[in-house]
Amino acid sequence: MKTTSAIAPHVFAVWWKDFERWVIPTSLILRKSLPKGWERVRIGKLVRRVTERVKPEPEKEYKMAGVRWYGEGVFHRETVRGDAMSASQVTALAAGALVYNRLFAWKASFAVVPPELADCYVSSEFPQFIPDTARILSEYLYLFCTREATIRAVSTASTGSSAVSRNRFKEEEFLDFEIPLPPLAEQKAIVASWCKAKNKVSDAAKRVAELEIGISNTITNVLGLKHQERRPELPKALGLWWRDMSLWGAGFNRLHGSNADLLRSNCYRTIRLGDVAYINPFTKIQAAMDDMVTFVPMEAVSDTEGKIVAPRLVVLTEVAKGYTRFQENDILWAKITPCMQNGKSAVARNLQGGIGFGSTEFHIIRSRDYNFILPDYIWILIRIKSVRELAKKYFVGSAGQQRVPASFLADLAIPLPPLAVQKQIMERVAAGREGIAREREAADRLALEINAEIEALILGTKTLREA
Repeated sequence: MKTTSAIAPHVFAVWWKDFERWVIPTSLILRKSLPKGWERVRIGKLVRRVTERVKPEPEKEYKMAGVRWYGEGVFHRETVRGDAMSASQVTALAAGALVYNRLFAWKASFAVVPPELADCYVSSEFPQFIPDTARILSEYLYLFCTREATIRAVSTASTGSSAVSRNRFKEEEFLDFEIPLPPLAEQKAIVASWCKAKNKVSDAAKRVAELEIGISNTITNVLGLKHQERRPELPKALGLWWRDMSLWGAGFNRLHGSNADLLRSNCYRTIRLGDVAYINPFTKIQAAMDDMVTFVPMEAVSDTEGKIVAPRLVVLTEVAKGYTRFQENDILWAKITPCMQNGKSAVARNLQGGIGFGSTEFHIIRSRDYNFILPDYIWILIRIKSVRELAKKYFVGSAGQQRVPASFLADLAIPLPPLAVQKQIMERVAAGREGIAREREAADRLALEINAEIEALILGTKTLREA
């Protein structure tokens, strides 16, 4: 797919009167010449700001909404009573309005309010604007706001404290941005082209999901795992034998299922993971303090691929204290939310000097005997979605900082087939993950092409006939 884009000038002149701060005026972000019938217009002339606010009633419940990053839409965040709110006033969402998060506009936190969320409310950090539909479509305005060049300008225009996460994109700045405005018919055609392209990306995501299910079914069928029944309605009263309790709390024990029966097999004997693998074992450092070693922060582990994708080489003295140690073929398993639920785990390979250091938020699992159980087989089991879902029951700690204790892994009952079967599962899972990687790569490439094409269409450097 061939795309063209406007080339920004290397040198330009700006009248002193046009400066409000030391940033490039938004008018210069746009292409100087536009196609016939287009015009350059301030957003403030195309939209009306929603100003109606209400004071929360103490005993009334309010559905509060948020706006996801990267243009991923509006969502219902939580339902709270008026007397539990920190905001003194809230605003009802208006269907079809453009809404953005003032704190994270630089993360492309823009969206169009869907009709099904018009019963939600937002705080003053989420300004809304109703477009003049005789001149501009909500979806076209959204596409302009989420294009790469616009987000760079938003980031520059955001003001606040030195911490980037506290910078706000003020409404006055938004309204002062200029937008290339084609006739409504062309806006509709551009939006339709974007919707069609977005459906292609969605189809690719569905194929990835189907491949993931295929991998899960492979593991279930080869190991003969018992089918997990749908959890019945929770009991109103709870009675439990002392010997059956693994953790305190009625909230935990009234849930069905445990780490002793989740992976129970009809074909192979079941054994505690802690009996065949060390959990957080001691790792001896056999290197000089000025040697280079592998360092793996949490962000270096891919939650989609389950691999270490961006390790760093550092001097041992930098990480010898205060970090988790591991060695070649150990398994790193994120224990903190949301990294654990997202599947951040990997088998450590190609470590500098055979040892590595990483985030303290990793549990380390090490096979006691490679002739008995293989690291990759363990990794496959503890990365199964149902295992991660069960692990959430065992969280300890405060909200936002909850972690899975090592005891969950030690007590996790796993099927133990012969090495030949373990290798068979590993090969089939590896083949499935290669297919997923190809689909994801194709989807990412398609998304980049779509973004470039929509950008060119909005700037008027490419027509729909050329698309």
